Formats: sequence, C-alpha cells, structure tokens
Amino acid sequence: MKPIRFVKMHGAGNDFVLVDDRDGAFPCEHRLIAAMATRPGGIGCEGVILVQASDTADFKMRFFNPDGSEADLCGNGSRCVAAFAREIGAVSGRAMRFETAAGFVDAEILDQDLVRIAMPDPKGLDGDFVVAGVPHKIVVVESLAKVDVEAEGRRIRLAEEFAPGGTNVDFVTYRAPDRVAIRTYERGVESETFACGTGSVAAAIVGVASHGLSFPVRVKTGGGYELAVDGERTEGGFSGITLTGPVKRVYEGVIDLDSLDMISE
Repeated sequence: MKPIRFVKMHGAGNDFVLVDDRDGAFPCEHRLIAAMATRPGGIGCEGVILVQASDTADFKMRFFNPDGSEADLCGNGSRCVAAFAREIGAVSGRAMRFETAAGFVDAEILDQDLVRIAMPDPKGLDGDFVVAGVPHKIVVVESLAKVDVEAEGRRIRLAEEFAPGGTNVDFVTYRAPDRVAIRTYERGVESETFACGTGSVAAAIVGVASHGLSFPVRVKTGGGYELAVDGERTEGGFSGITLTGPVKRVYEGVIDLDSLDMISE
C-alpha cells in the first residue's frame, strides 16, 4: 500500500487524523484504522476522518473511532473537517454542506480558528438520554473532580438498557442560566476524552429541557476549552442546534500503512 498523507487537528482538545480520500483510494479496513489511532504505535488520535467525494453535498465525511468502528457523527470532528476541507480545496468559501451518516451538516468557518456547525435535530430525548447524532447518557454530579469517569463511564456505556450499541456517557454539572461543565466517557474510544462535541450538545439540550438553562449554553470541556451550543426549544423538542468552538491544525505527515499492518496483527 502506498503511504498516506494526513493532517493532525484538534477541536477543543479532541484530536483527529484527517485524510483527503476524494479519490477513494484509502483502504477502509477497521484493523488498519485502529492501528493508525493507536498510541504510541500509530499516529495516536481519538478519530480518523476521511473527506470523500459526494454527489449530494460539497463532500462526504466518514468518521472512524480509535477501535476502528464507524460512527454516524462527531461534533468536534465535523468542525475540524470543515477547516480541513477548505485547506485541501474541497470547498472554496467559508460556508459548506457535507454528508454524514447522520444526515447533512452545514458548517461555517467564522475565522481561522473558530468553526460553527449546524447539528441534526436531536432525537429520542427521554429525561437524561438523548441522541445528538449519536446516543448520550447524561449523569448529573456534584463534583466532576471526584467522578471515576473510566470505571463508572464504562459500566453505564455497557449497561444492558443500552445494548447492543451502547452509549456515550457524559458526567456534568449545571449552573443556571447558561453554564455546563462536562467530562465524557466515549464509546469507540473506550476511555475519557478531553472533549466531545455531540456530548456537549446533549448536555446542553438536557440542561435546557430539565435543569433551568437557556440558550446559548457555554460548555467547559474536560480539557479546559469552551464550546457554545445554541438553538431553539419548540413544542416538539429542539431545532436549529449549532455547535461553535476552536479548531487547531497541529501538523501534517505521511504514514506507511504497511508498517501499521504489521503492528496491528
């Protein structure tokens, strides 16, 4: 296999490997993707993102978790892919629409390091559970510092009530009228992550629905960054949800997939 060029980016602390796959040449083998994401044997990241050609949008985004499984959507990954797509010429302007497994996502690059995306309308809101592109269980706690995110997050993520797909788990504290602090156990990563865009959206929606918050909601991530979630509460639920926050290009490189193949065996 020929070497693959990539760019490493992070969105509010979530780090991703992004690949221009508009020619469809990238080998979408879960074993190889997991090896790419592994630390220290691979590049190391919380997701591998491909930009592919699309007949219905500016481009298609495919998102793979570090275990090689494919996810419908990643909020911070979507913000990073918007900046990456402009860098590689997949789009020419600051506004764009791209295809994901969760539906179309509209994005806008507000400045060099700030991107806003329009999220799909949330589904299945049931108390402290909501599907914000992907499923999230919200757990309200008094102190984030005292939570064993790894152990408790894994227990809830694998609970029978969420089988067979499992769920992401977000531990949050709320402070009215518009503040949330969050730590997330992310399925597919199977560990705590420094930030989670869909988790921040889910936490904000549950906060507005049940904990006295109002839009726009400011979400402080586990890595110390801030994301903004805005939208509208309607009789039928929520609509017009947006996620805004920082993105950062870290570096670019070339990876030998044949070496990864040997590592992953």
